[in-house]
Amino acid sequence: MELDSLSSLEKREILFTDIKNAIEVNWINNSKLPNNDAIIRSVLNLSDIDSAEARLRRFAPFIKMIFPETVESKGIIESPLVEVPELRKALNREKIGANLAGKLYMKMDSMLPIGGSVKDRGGIYEVLKYTEDLAVKNGVLESYEDDYCKLASPAAKAFFSTKKLHIGSTGNLGLSVGLMGKAIGYEIIVHMSSDAAEWKKELLRSKGVIIKAYEGDYVEAVSKARAESEVDANGHFVDDEDSKEMFLGYAVAGKRLKKQMRQQGIVVDDKHPLFVYIPCGVGGAPGGITFGLRQFLGDNVHCFFIEPTQAPCVLLGMVTGLYNNITVQDIGLSGKTHADGLAVGRPSAVIGDFIKPFLTGIITVKDKRLFDYLRILWESEKIFIEPSSCSAIHGPVCWSHSKEMDDYLEDNNLHRYMENATHIIWATGGGMVPEDIRQELLAKRV
Repeated sequence: MELDSLSSLEKREILFTDIKNAIEVNWINNSKLPNNDAIIRSVLNLSDIDSAEARLRRFAPFIKMIFPETVESKGIIESPLVEVPELRKALNREKIGANLAGKLYMKMDSMLPIGGSVKDRGGIYEVLKYTEDLAVKNGVLESYEDDYCKLASPAAKAFFSTKKLHIGSTGNLGLSVGLMGKAIGYEIIVHMSSDAAEWKKELLRSKGVIIKAYEGDYVEAVSKARAESEVDANGHFVDDEDSKEMFLGYAVAGKRLKKQMRQQGIVVDDKHPLFVYIPCGVGGAPGGITFGLRQFLGDNVHCFFIEPTQAPCVLLGMVTGLYNNITVQDIGLSGKTHADGLAVGRPSAVIGDFIKPFLTGIITVKDKRLFDYLRILWESEKIFIEPSSCSAIHGPVCWSHSKEMDDYLEDNNLHRYMENATHIIWATGGGMVPEDIRQELLAKRV
């Protein structure tokens, strides 16, 4: 039977079966709305993103003071947007056969200057927001117009040393929150799942961060962190599963990317579509980025989440309509993946129904491809990113191999404009991976 002749219910059942059997899928979100309609439904808006960016600017002099690596950017934590033409050529060769039209870029969040991952956007923003609230309330800062460099004073450090931050993490969020939190003066407790890389634990320990490691998955680590913070009078829980503040930190990326694209002469309009591919774990980072991109670039940006076939928690939540009330383990998947940053069984409560009107689709990828993409990227561009980041490389490959993706172009009258298209792979992490681990990963095959 031809797929076109199947009912929507039958298609949904086939999709669910494929997800359950860890088969790669390309899901197009039929609940996506035109930008104006999606924004009307949203409880957040442009002013919330502008407010978040203003807060980051207020902290910039302080960040510049305590993190020398941000001196050149004047305390602004941002990553470059780089064209990767050799990667495009490599993907278009016979072995991969992407046949990708348009230009290919990479958003290098792996080069973010503190934690080396996309989590610097949301995790650090939440730490700064909490710090600002405490500082103004307790007189460490006199007002929001005060000199934020005061936060580096011995008196400020002594005050913040009485406070604790609890985080559940597979690794990168722990790095972002841990490194910024310790620099401010907090006691940091990072609860880490079994998927967390040992080098990340060791780096945090070397900075004085307390690591609590668990045999279970990300969901267990977050649960333990939440429970411990609830009985800690001086504790604050950085909640990757349900944080509006983290979401807004990620959303600022949309505003900044628009500026970067304008500076590079990249046009986005009806005849010049933009496709963005973002690795997805719990969903907060890609959700916030997608929200920000749609706010600032409108209907001409098409955002895809990329998830591992063994841990497609956001896809599962959206397809079933159960969102964060279902885990991948509930349908027999392991939640285990070499993309350790994406090894998440339950999606964020902030994502799901909220982001669905803004999202184009979700693509899943098998682990075996990640290391192939890692090597192709290194050999073609001499760029190294984590395997979890390499999942996003699968996004642009799918246009020539997927009926669902082709139908999306047809339904939206985009075929004729693909030569004008811009594709952006969001490189979410890998900048801090030690050299010996890099070599191991480049040689790895699964």
